[in-house]
Amino acid sequence: MPSLIDIRRRIRSVKNTQQITKAMKMVSAAKLRRAQDRVIASRPYAAMLRKMLENVAAAVATDEQAGRNPLLAQRAEQRILLVLITLDKGLAGAFNANLIKGAQKFMAEHGGASVRLELIGRKGRDFFRKRQADIAGEHLGLAAKVVYGDLAAIARKAMDLYSQDEIDAVYLLYNGFKSVVAQQLTITRVLPVELRERAERVDYIFELAPAKILDALLPRYVELEFFRAMLESAAAEHAARMTAMEAATSNAGEMIDKLTLYMNRVRQASITKEIIEVVSGAASAE
Repeated sequence: MPSLIDIRRRIRSVKNTQQITKAMKMVSAAKLRRAQDRVIASRPYAAMLRKMLENVAAAVATDEQAGRNPLLAQRAEQRILLVLITLDKGLAGAFNANLIKGAQKFMAEHGGASVRLELIGRKGRDFFRKRQADIAGEHLGLAAKVVYGDLAAIARKAMDLYSQDEIDAVYLLYNGFKSVVAQQLTITRVLPVELRERAERVDYIFELAPAKILDALLPRYVELEFFRAMLESAAAEHAARMTAMEAATSNAGEMIDKLTLYMNRVRQASITKEIIEVVSGAASAE
């Protein structure tokens, strides 16, 4: 049976851990609000850009003189680039494990194709390095401060590989932000860009040729998809960590209660034993 000193030491240790998890929860909550605002602000812009692209693409389709943009070219998916966005840190529940399982499932489902990995985040990088995966690139520290230029550079690299016919498709795999308590594993094909015909078209008056406008907008759209995926992942990270730290804080509280109850029982047993010894000594003296 542990001594009272050992139990008190353990209670003190759990209380210190509880203070840390509570502080981490508060920090994640503050970061989540900012990240959530950025995600919400990016969605209407992306929707409008896609709508504009579809209308411009429809205008280009009617122009027999216009060439086809290489980012729209459809090919059999024999060489795939999978961009996996994981975290640089842990303490976020099953956030990274679900992403890694999702990547492994994707690779198994595309077993007939060559899948290269563009890894954003330390956790995914460490996992696939150990397994000797075909890694095209590694990027660390991007989640701490999501900057458009960093993601645009990765997107341009992917577009160059696609335009040069070195890969046949580009997929993004990340945790999308749905709510504070829900993150959704999301996989999106960003290349080739697939634009559907809109039932309601806007008849723009073009100053430049529609094909030139399309050539300028398509790379921006792909860059934005990478940027939005990183924003979604950052918001989902803070939500997952806040939830995990809230659960850890609650579990620490329950453990403190159990240890305190156990300590009181040990103390009571010790006092009872001492009383019995005193009474027994007095009885034997008589």
